Amino acid sequence: MTQRVNYMQQSPEFFKRLIALSGAEKDSAIEKSILDLIHLRASQMNGCGFCVDMHSKEAKIHGERELRLYHLPIWRESTLFSPRERAALEWTEILTKLPEHGVSDEVYNQVREHLSDKELSDLTFSIMAINAWNRISIGFKSVPGSADEAYGLTKAGLS
Repeated sequence: MTQRVNYMQQSPEFFKRLIALSGAEKDSAIEKSILDLIHLRASQMNGCGFCVDMHSKEAKIHGERELRLYHLPIWRESTLFSPRERAALEWTEILTKLPEHGVSDEVYNQVREHLSDKELSDLTFSIMAINAWNRISIGFKSVPGSADEAYGLTKAGLS
């Protein structure tokens, strides 16, 4: 597979702004471990090979247990995720694959039981960002593993 367009070169201002949006996660009210999970789950749902590869490695570097990564596609059936993580994953899935008639009050209220207004807002921006990255990586066929050295992902020992 060969990347179609070098979007970083072709649209440097847009790229810088998307990097800035993602970079704002360092000040997020959502803990890094949950951000790792939602990045990976949205990427799985969207079928983004580059991002699944990248976020699996990032999660491992950040100390995530491999079994939880394997269970992520079946998080509803798994006993390995906390109620707060489940709420974040539910919100990720609903915003990644928006229902035809929007997000129901039932889903919103279930998620809201575990996240404050600030947390829910921060989480929503993170979900928006990963979905943007997925779309650009899929559209331009970013090659999984091609940025491992640049992003320090070789530390995961999975390359």
